Amino acid sequence: MWPVLSLLFTATFWGIVWYPLRLLEQAGLSGSWQMLVSYGAAVMLLRLVKHPTFQGVWEHKGKVLLLGLSAGWVNVGFVLAMLDGTVARALILFYLSPLWTVMLGRFILGELLARVTLITLPVGLFGALLMLWDPGLGSWWDISMADLMAITAGMAFAFTNVFTRELAALGIRQKTLISWLGVVAVSLLVIFLRSEQVPEVALLTWMASALLGLSGFFLATLAVVYGVSHMPVQRSAVILLVEILIGAVSAWLIAGETMVLREWLGGALILIAGFVAATHGGENR
Repeated sequence: MWPVLSLLFTATFWGIVWYPLRLLEQAGLSGSWQMLVSYGAAVMLLRLVKHPTFQGVWEHKGKVLLLGLSAGWVNVGFVLAMLDGTVARALILFYLSPLWTVMLGRFILGELLARVTLITLPVGLFGALLMLWDPGLGSWWDISMADLMAITAGMAFAFTNVFTRELAALGIRQKTLISWLGVVAVSLLVIFLRSEQVPEVALLTWMASALLGLSGFFLATLAVVYGVSHMPVQRSAVILLVEILIGAVSAWLIAGETMVLREWLGGALILIAGFVAATHGGENR
């Protein structure tokens, strides 16, 4: 029960966090700076309260590095996608991740792959193409940067889930610290690549971003690491789909965001494919 409740809490948090993030952006703090401040504060709190050690980390340094980088892009890429695009669209494209998770679970963790995946994968990808296709564009691959960030963040989320489960020798606090340090590192990289200057914003804005990290991101990350570490990746991927419903409803009620019929149809195909792949991905039949 506790792993399930932990993942439901995480899904709820990520379904509504777009709103305070947009408020902070309107106050002058970009998404990459928000992630740097929020997760930097979370790292300091974790080190102060729990003080996880690095014992055993260097024995798995390759996988640890991949976990940190993938977890970093999950958070940074997903946040930038929600800030630059529409919430529901970013969420749906992000949740192609169950398809990637099932495939990675097969090749990295050795989990048996169902034959049904051979059907769900093309269905999910067709749904993505349907969402991304715009008659006004010269070609279907002329997608927006927000869409590209959402898709790649979903891929990184699949890697994060698999490596979180693969690194069973490490404790939850250790894997959490690695993930947060990855967010800090990727945030700094994005700030450098975008040549973003230090924002001239009010002290209250900096404090609000730090508080979001100390409360929301701190608890949500601990919850998802705990949940994913205590159940098969296929099941956790299904539970986290609740985030799409919460995000779509909250964006509609608060921001008035809607999607056209073509986007909803594509999104439905993605969700159906993701659900089937996640629930049947570990069965060999």
